[in-house]
Amino acid sequence: MLEREKLRREVVEFINTEERVPQNHLLRKIDAAVDFCNIYDFVEDLYCADNGRPSVDPVVLFKIVLIQHLYGIRSLRQTLQDIDMNIAYRWFLGYTLNENLPHFSTVSYNFKHRFTEETVSKIFEWILKEAARAGYLSPEAVFLDGTHIKANANINKKIKKAVPEAAKRYSAELLAEVNADREAHGKLPLNGNGGNPPKMKEIAESTTDPDSGVFHKGEHKKCFAYEAHTVCDKHNFVLEVQVTPGNVHDSVAFDDLYTKVTERYPEIKTIVADAAYKTPWICKRIFDDERKLSTAYKRPQTKDGNHEWWKYVYDEYYDCIICPEYKVLHYATTNREGYREYKSRSYICEKCPTRAKCTENAKCEKTVTRHIWQDYIEMAEDVRHTPEYKFLYEKRKETIERVFADAKEKYGMRYTPYRGLTQVTNWVRLKFAAMNLKKLAMRKWKTSLSFLKLSIFMPFNRINPSFAYA
Repeated sequence: MLEREKLRREVVEFINTEERVPQNHLLRKIDAAVDFCNIYDFVEDLYCADNGRPSVDPVVLFKIVLIQHLYGIRSLRQTLQDIDMNIAYRWFLGYTLNENLPHFSTVSYNFKHRFTEETVSKIFEWILKEAARAGYLSPEAVFLDGTHIKANANINKKIKKAVPEAAKRYSAELLAEVNADREAHGKLPLNGNGGNPPKMKEIAESTTDPDSGVFHKGEHKKCFAYEAHTVCDKHNFVLEVQVTPGNVHDSVAFDDLYTKVTERYPEIKTIVADAAYKTPWICKRIFDDERKLSTAYKRPQTKDGNHEWWKYVYDEYYDCIICPEYKVLHYATTNREGYREYKSRSYICEKCPTRAKCTENAKCEKTVTRHIWQDYIEMAEDVRHTPEYKFLYEKRKETIERVFADAKEKYGMRYTPYRGLTQVTNWVRLKFAAMNLKKLAMRKWKTSLSFLKLSIFMPFNRINPSFAYA
């Protein structure tokens, strides 16, 4: 029997939004997982207590941005349009179907001018505290890596600019140990930067977003980008994030990130990171803090066709290097970068049968370097071969790599519509806060569902034995 379509477009109905939102809807789970009234404590100082017109509820403003990040909506304008037509979104905000929503520019202005970086950080940390209180965090082993986010800037709109090279965070400690090593070998100590002006380097700076940096790696197309250096636990909760320009190396951003996450979670025992973090300073800092670094094999940067690096053996007792032809390379000096230089005798090397595979130096002199903190690199190598830490490193693809994949594919973090380091940092923190909140809500909901099933199929006195004798 054919039935024609019914067009009832002007029917007036009474609707209860509470009944129209499914009980297993994501926003219901999130609403039950945390108390959003805590947000008032974070923003109270940003509003005048007794002057001005009534503001839009800050909880509503935060929930609007939360919806945008949860569902990967590209802009606040589109987010407000979707909320206007979605019953579940309106229910989550506490708005009726006919109630006017805040204008998107109001939401944008508050998160750009009123809600500071400190406010966003407080919200991010509050969600983590809720997850810790529920027992879902496991920070004993943390996974660290960085991912690039395409900036809102045209690669063709740039200028060349000369800037001084950034000084190393550990330069004072390194210089002290270099001078101690030089004095132990009878060399004069080095003074600061030697009286030389700081080295300059030429970079390409975007005229649209000067805070971004040029990113070009492998098959990736060259572009201006930011990098989110991120730490997560084994349950994929993001514990900390630091955003830098896209041309900042992972090892350079490590110090600030490591300091923040270890101060907040002193129980951390293992840092799991890729080979980019396998530098002498990073290894020294982690092992000196009585923690372990689980990392990958780092391929030595040697020339093809030359002797393999492992054929040059360090003799710790005599403090020298033995070459593949069993000749001695003697200590020469310790440079400012912390490398001991061991050099061969030219009158020996010029008659060497394998000199072409060793050096092309005009003086027939081979130089091999060894860092004064090389022992820490070797400690990291020992840890790498331990089954426990090898297993942890294999978990990277299920933890930090999965976090980045979800953030880009599901939550729209492949590129940012914002400009400026502060705004991009807030945007990334809010996105990871939304991901953490969703994970917390899903875990709480599954736990309550499991307990409900248990209570149905088991007698009450077996669930709580204390009531069996009441």
